Amino acid sequence: MKAFIGAALTVGLILLPPALGQGNSQGQRPAPRLAYVYPAGAQQGSEVTLSIGGQNLTDSQLVRFSNAGITARITGYERPLNQKELVALREEIQQLQSKRKADAVNFSAANSEKLKDLMTKMARGNNRQASPALAETVTVTVTVAPDAPVGAHELRLQSPNGLSNPLAFKVGVLPEFTAPVVTPTSPGVTRGKRAAVQQPSAAPPTQIAVVLPAVVNGQILAGEVDRIQFSARQGQSLVVAASARALIPYLADAVPGWFQATLTLRDAQGRELAYDDDFQFRPDPVLVCRIPADGDYVVEIKDAIYRGREDFVYRVTIGEVPFIQSVFPLGTKKDQPATVQLTGWNLPATELPVDPRGSPSGMFHLSVRQKGIPSNTVRFAIDDWPEVIEPEFEASGASAPLTPPLVINGRVDRPDDRDIFPVRGHAGVQIVAEVFARRLDSPLDSALALLGPDGQSIAFNDDFEDPAEGLLTHQADSRLTATLPQDGIYQLVVTDTQHHGGPEYGYRLVVRPLRPEFSLRVTPSAVNVPSGASVPIKVFALRQDGFTGEIQLALRDNPRGYRLSGAVIPAGQDAATLTLTAPTGAGGPGGQLHLVGMGTIQGKPVLREAMAADDTMQAFLYKHLVPAKAWEVMVSGRGLPLRLTSNARVQLTPGQPTTICLALPGPPRGVEDLKVELSDPPAGISVGECHARNGQLTFTVLCEATGTPAVNPGNLIASVYGQRPGKKANAAKAATLLGVAPAIPFEIKAPVPPINPKQ
Repeated sequence: MKAFIGAALTVGLILLPPALGQGNSQGQRPAPRLAYVYPAGAQQGSEVTLSIGGQNLTDSQLVRFSNAGITARITGYERPLNQKELVALREEIQQLQSKRKADAVNFSAANSEKLKDLMTKMARGNNRQASPALAETVTVTVTVAPDAPVGAHELRLQSPNGLSNPLAFKVGVLPEFTAPVVTPTSPGVTRGKRAAVQQPSAAPPTQIAVVLPAVVNGQILAGEVDRIQFSARQGQSLVVAASARALIPYLADAVPGWFQATLTLRDAQGRELAYDDDFQFRPDPVLVCRIPADGDYVVEIKDAIYRGREDFVYRVTIGEVPFIQSVFPLGTKKDQPATVQLTGWNLPATELPVDPRGSPSGMFHLSVRQKGIPSNTVRFAIDDWPEVIEPEFEASGASAPLTPPLVINGRVDRPDDRDIFPVRGHAGVQIVAEVFARRLDSPLDSALALLGPDGQSIAFNDDFEDPAEGLLTHQADSRLTATLPQDGIYQLVVTDTQHHGGPEYGYRLVVRPLRPEFSLRVTPSAVNVPSGASVPIKVFALRQDGFTGEIQLALRDNPRGYRLSGAVIPAGQDAATLTLTAPTGAGGPGGQLHLVGMGTIQGKPVLREAMAADDTMQAFLYKHLVPAKAWEVMVSGRGLPLRLTSNARVQLTPGQPTTICLALPGPPRGVEDLKVELSDPPAGISVGECHARNGQLTFTVLCEATGTPAVNPGNLIASVYGQRPGKKANAAKAATLLGVAPAIPFEIKAPVPPINPKQ
């Protein structure tokens, strides 16, 4: 048996208004915004029809996948009709119906066919309840090559207006069964209920019969319970694993912020044999059952609180398929082969040799195959520090304390277990102790305590939120830092706050000195910019162990001539909004860019590449940085090439206006009353007067005299708008975004105290 170690691939998708970098310029239509893809995967060597729902999809031209082996062509587009279109369609139908009623004998076959088509169009388009974020649908025919890589891919739509956000699309080896698609234009869909969707069999719309092993694709509408029928044999170890939240990580307008699927297994008499509403700490459920007798069985899937709509998409794998519940240890030292213990169901062996030689440090995925069927993947860490295995340490009977830096691989192997590790420490040394468990697919909800040589508590931590883990919804790992007060033997104590335990409750306890560091995330993952124009992007600095220094940003290997402005994350700040400018005359499909950041750590320059991400919203409130495979850029249309007349950092004086000048190469015709607006400026900073003359646009920036904004220094993002007169007399003028200026670096001067003449 061979171990598969692959770099972790995570994808995200969001239901939000256009993010930074997605706006339009000079009347350009917005880029496509995707909400769901159905089905969300396919078998190797198959051809499937996808329905992709979202917004601004009307001009979609191309489907792009992150990996080779998948091709696609767009075959259709639909959306609900607006009120004006519905009225016109209804009138045309009524005219034909009146004509047929007046003279049915001479009513032509052509008119009959036309009436039929219009009635179908009315049925498909008469849905005014559709959410705008889901209302449009593109139909795509996808061909998956027999050798296409198994696993998660990213799918994007491309139109003349730009590139969309990514969606998850999974490729597998098992036969796939797919329930009929439901879209906002499906006939018979009313108030979220599926009434008369046509499908080839006579089974009810929410029921599908399959042959195991299989993957079943479906959608859940409000109040629905989908039922999957199959036959099974006595003694089979049946695994039923759902993917729902894994396909669409976050919904902006739903609580808890994802499709919370539940699974129930019933026998032919309807008796419940197994139920699951999550798997360990993961929202997607997995149930396992030893089949008691030959016969027919049903798996039911629904939302936990009976919500649903078109983007409640699922994939359910059913069969005697391999499934890894846990591994131990959860990682190994770089260049040090290890034997990993496996627990789970239908696995080919209980041990897995892992050889990380040549692999970089980081998080990876482990998977195994049984009879050609791949298992699920679990995360596995490769680190630089020496390793200790808890059972081996305890079995040795050694009383000698451990000496950092090191990684301790342990397990809370029974309820209320306390793992205690003696660690040698020295006065004045700062140490970091960090538990990796949830981040490595372990259900452990850790608590970590540091006790001094006298047994007194020095530091304690329950939950530490890692901003780099944008897909982890239940962060429960622990991390503490402490300055040791004296030489001696300290104790690190690991427990589970829920008083649980078992062989799957593994962890890696990293004990090391402080190591200042940073990583970067750049959003959005798809940047759409007009030729010669600028768009805002946002870069997040994930700082570690007290690193507070400035980070200089740049584009690596940039042959196309893109340009960054305001490319600095100031010292002590966790994010910066800057601008990306496309070269004049650039166009076409674009490609990938690479953003790097340079900081100085302990006197040495350190270079880190930014990971692409999307800043997504969960349940109306919470924000997460969901990583994507690549930072994509597309140049579409022509923009207004605004330029700053001075590259110097703008000095703002509290209580006094500061004038900024932009080179204005002539706005579009028919636009008047130019004005400037600042995007999300720091509190206390606003725009004053604005004037356009002699090819320049000048405006003043006002900084309040009282208080200092939290962001200082920083960048100002200035957008230029113009008014277009309405087509009708006395009609209101429509504001049009003309362009975005390159980021304007600013710094606020400290106010000068007034001179006291008596001094």
